[in-house]
Amino acid sequence: MFETLKNAFKVADLRKKILLTLLILLIYRVGCWLPIPGIQADYFDSDSNSFLNLLSAVTGGALQNGAFLALGVIPYISASIIMQLLTFGIPSLERLSKQGDAGRKKIAFYTRIATLVLATMQGFGIVYSLGTSEVLDTTLFGSGTPAIIVAIVVISILIAGAMFTMWLGEKITDLGIGNGLSLLVFIGIISSAGSSLFTNFVSVFENIDYLWDILIFAGLLVIIFGMITFVDLSVRNIPVQYAKQIRGRKMYGGQSTNIPIKVNSFGVMPLIFATAFIMFPQYIMQIFWSDSSAYTWYSTWLGTDSIFYFLVSGLLILFFSYFYGSMVFNPEEISRTLQQNGGFIPGKRAGKPTGDYIRSISNRITFFGAMYLTLIFLIPSVLFVSLGSTGDLLNAFSVTGMLIVVSVALEFDKQIGAQMMMKNYKGFLK
Repeated sequence: MFETLKNAFKVADLRKKILLTLLILLIYRVGCWLPIPGIQADYFDSDSNSFLNLLSAVTGGALQNGAFLALGVIPYISASIIMQLLTFGIPSLERLSKQGDAGRKKIAFYTRIATLVLATMQGFGIVYSLGTSEVLDTTLFGSGTPAIIVAIVVISILIAGAMFTMWLGEKITDLGIGNGLSLLVFIGIISSAGSSLFTNFVSVFENIDYLWDILIFAGLLVIIFGMITFVDLSVRNIPVQYAKQIRGRKMYGGQSTNIPIKVNSFGVMPLIFATAFIMFPQYIMQIFWSDSSAYTWYSTWLGTDSIFYFLVSGLLILFFSYFYGSMVFNPEEISRTLQQNGGFIPGKRAGKPTGDYIRSISNRITFFGAMYLTLIFLIPSVLFVSLGSTGDLLNAFSVTGMLIVVSVALEFDKQIGAQMMMKNYKGFLK
């Protein structure tokens, strides 16, 4: 990867795109430190709200700093997931997705509207759940400023920050390299992890016995990152042969190729769905019924430190893996495309037998991918929780975060390699 970056900087166009991407990421990180007027950031340093601490880890500490971009990419991610699910469930949106650039632009417009709505709801929920007397600075416009005025200002700034983050992500996608949304999440996770590592290394000088916990944690990280990279690059190739066709005096086709099916084709989406499914009820109850017995029971039995949380999460990951896999992979469509282009799988008849064969392989691959996600979530989480002194590292190095970091890094490397190859082809054609 470093060799690819080194070679990419030798190409003028790629160098400009990389530098522009780095500049936008720098602007995003600066926005994660600019404080919001009217908010007391010291409140976020406490551990009184585990859900907000988790959101702060994803946003690179922006929420903990009470910063302008405190919401980060969370509303945009949520809106994108909702629109993706609705595209499969609503026929009109499904037709839009197949109408080329015009349809994608309309879906992108609907995604922006959904982002605005979700940012408004999340901004209101955060301010309401924190309590105006504890987190809002009522001296913003002078002594005796009504708390409701300060709350409106803070919520408006949070919404503006979320929309600005969405704009930054889209600019990276359009003018830079890679997927802007993924890179913003990537840099947020890396920032949280770096800050947490620095804090824990400093604590070693205070207590040398703590060094063993750090070394064990680092060893586990290396093993887990290696496993994630290995599985993320693993594919199952289905051989495909194209029939020879004679057109005029020339013969076309006859080549052999493969249909690659990734073991982890659904990425981190099942983990995100499972985590959101468990934590969303807790978040709602924390906002409106934080003193109720239902919230206490839910936090006790399905909190992140409960064994039932890991068991329910594992079952939900298995379910959402099959659910999401069935949405993104359509064996019938692949079989139809092969038949229309004169392709076939050796030993299988075209049409329904080919589709059934691809589906059987896909189901087996999905099973192994679902088991992999479940194990990669359960085993490291249990091991990290058992290291009580490194509990703050758990939020920074969550399994979901590590999967995202590896996936984005590999995808970024592929994007640079593909653009360098295009430049080489253009030079050859000249």
